[in-house]
This record gives sequence, structure tokens and C-alpha cells, in this order.
Amino acid sequence: MRRTRLTRMACGPLAALLLASACADAKDVISQEALLAQMQNGEDPVILDVRSAREYQQGHVPGAVNLPYQQIGQRLAELEQVKDREVIVYCEVGRRARIARSTLQQAGFTNVRHLAGDMAGWRRAGLPTSR
Repeated sequence: MRRTRLTRMACGPLAALLLASACADAKDVISQEALLAQMQNGEDPVILDVRSAREYQQGHVPGAVNLPYQQIGQRLAELEQVKDREVIVYCEVGRRARIARSTLQQAGFTNVRHLAGDMAGWRRAGLPTSR
């Protein structure tokens, strides 16, 4: 397929926008190792498992609280007391956690991070789980 001059000109800005977006999100991600270290050091982030109750019962990150992503908007009052703390969100592979993080950020939460690899990555790494 032959690229037109307009297509070539659009690729540069589009690529820059995508790169900037990826870089901006990097600070909003926490690695599995960093979260595990926080847990072992007695640091107390709020860990939200935004999967279904059934998924949560099958195994979750120790200390995580289950709050399905589609309920977050209606249950913000319950989270108000942790608004200024670090909040870590995860789901199985990422989509629901990104939605949850966005909902929390729009509600004024300023320190919301997404667990890299989500629950699938946590299990693959052989990290501890609770039931």
C-alpha cells in the first residue's frame, strides 16, 4: 500500500502522542516486586482486587480487598477514607484495572497505581496468594 503525504505527516504526531501516553502511564504502574517489598516492609497500601467475587475467592494478593470494577462508581463513599493513601488496583489481565484506576482518578484519588502483570502475572511469578 502506498502511503500518501498526509499519512506520513500524521504518523509522526500520532507516534509521539502514543509514546507520551505510554510514558505518562509508567508512573502509575507498580511492579510485583515493589508491591511485595512494600507488603514485607509493613507499608500499608490499599490493594483493590477489582475482579468478580468468584475470581477473588479462587485466590488473590494477600491483604487485597475485593471491589468489582463496575461497582466502584457507586461505592466511592466507602473509599473516601483512603483517598489520600496509595491505592493499588489489579484484575486478571489489566482491562478492568485500567477502568477502575480511571474511575478513582476522576473521583479525585491522586495516588492510584496499577499492578504490573495483574493477577495472572502474580501467579506466574509464584508469588503468595490468599483465599
